[in-house]
Amino acid sequence: MNKMANHHHQTPAEECNRNMVSNFYKALASRDATTVHRLLAPDIEWWFHGPPSCNRLMRVLTGCNEDRSFDFNPISVVSIGSVVLAEGCFPVSSEVSWVHAWTVADGVITQVREYFNTSVTVTRFANSANVHVGSQGVDKCQCVWQSKLTDHASVPGLLLAV
Repeated sequence: MNKMANHHHQTPAEECNRNMVSNFYKALASRDATTVHRLLAPDIEWWFHGPPSCNRLMRVLTGCNEDRSFDFNPISVVSIGSVVLAEGCFPVSSEVSWVHAWTVADGVITQVREYFNTSVTVTRFANSANVHVGSQGVDKCQCVWQSKLTDHASVPGLLLAV
């Protein structure tokens, strides 16, 4: 687990969210479509960052993918509030890493942000009415997680605020 996430104490709700996403990956690996569909909201919001040819999760879930040579086996799954972060790489090419940021609400996964070969840093903003955009706001944000499977110098980097 990433050093930054080690300092975050998981609440029961966060543990439940993490287990839900872990169960999603298990169902996906075993091709259990009933469980996959039960865990995903029917109107799930999907964001993808990477080359179109790497949009593999969408192709798997929509049945447009005939290639079964890869699976999404996360190396780490961490919950931060309603967001669950999963990170892994494809065994055939450890040079291809992925990060999924899942949002869980009302017992289902409502959003996924999928990143390929991208360095993702997650920050949390302080719960304060005094947080403003600008230099004062920067002082109020805390890095809580960072992807570790990418070479941060050679891939695009994104900041995800929770």
